[in-house]
Amino acid sequence: MQLASRFASRSPVLRADQPLSDDQIRAVAPSIFAEDKHASRSGRYSYIPTAAVLTELRKEGFQPFMVCQTRVRQDDRRDYTKHMIRLRHASQINGSEANEIILLNSHDGTSSYQMLAGMFRFVCKNGLVCGDAVADLRIPHKGDVTGHVIEGAYEVLDGFERVAERRDAMRAITLDRGEAEVFAHAALSLKYDPAMPAPITEAQLLAPRRHDDDRPDLWSAFNRVQENLTQGGLMGRSANGRRQRTRPIQGIDQNVKVNRALWLLAEGMKQLKG
Repeated sequence: MQLASRFASRSPVLRADQPLSDDQIRAVAPSIFAEDKHASRSGRYSYIPTAAVLTELRKEGFQPFMVCQTRVRQDDRRDYTKHMIRLRHASQINGSEANEIILLNSHDGTSSYQMLAGMFRFVCKNGLVCGDAVADLRIPHKGDVTGHVIEGAYEVLDGFERVAERRDAMRAITLDRGEAEVFAHAALSLKYDPAMPAPITEAQLLAPRRHDDDRPDLWSAFNRVQENLTQGGLMGRSANGRRQRTRPIQGIDQNVKVNRALWLLAEGMKQLKG
């Protein structure tokens, strides 16, 4: 599954290395603090207050580090449009990895309410969104939803323990060169058309960007491939033979989609090796 709506690459975004304040969030994504639904919504549309969910997650130690909302052509929708928040647990801010919650919502009917769970590596500063390892909560704006929203937040929190277990299992699995290249080959098709030659090779995807990632275990291979695929910057050749540098994945939707698919690929390799 992927996010219920799309964000253009030039959507207003704010990222920081410290927790964001409400004032900082409001300046970039005012729709997070909408106090009611947009006037265009009917009486059957249930308002889900993003700000209230954010307050509850802060009580559980999760702090917002990234916010985004979609661009709009109609000014009256700016304070109600689609928005996203990524939150990390405060106790893991200084660690090498941190659990993240991705929260998506709108107040004008452009998306459902959704929560995903992910993991964040500080060495590459790129979110690793888990596949089906944790709760993927999606609630339509219908009926009495308040209780479901709060209960769902705790389902996502409970899922992080399973994420850690699966990460540790991947660390315990060793891949030989051929197995690692099979994994990288499958990963290339997530970004490039499988019917066309990819501009880069499996070996380039598996190349470490730092010494600590140069290990033969599945978790390290997953992280090398993930970073090289999403961050770009690798020299390759286009279909007509021209030299080119691969581009990073900038769209929020595509980033989440590729990350989740990579996680599922790693899970599949884990099962094959297990």
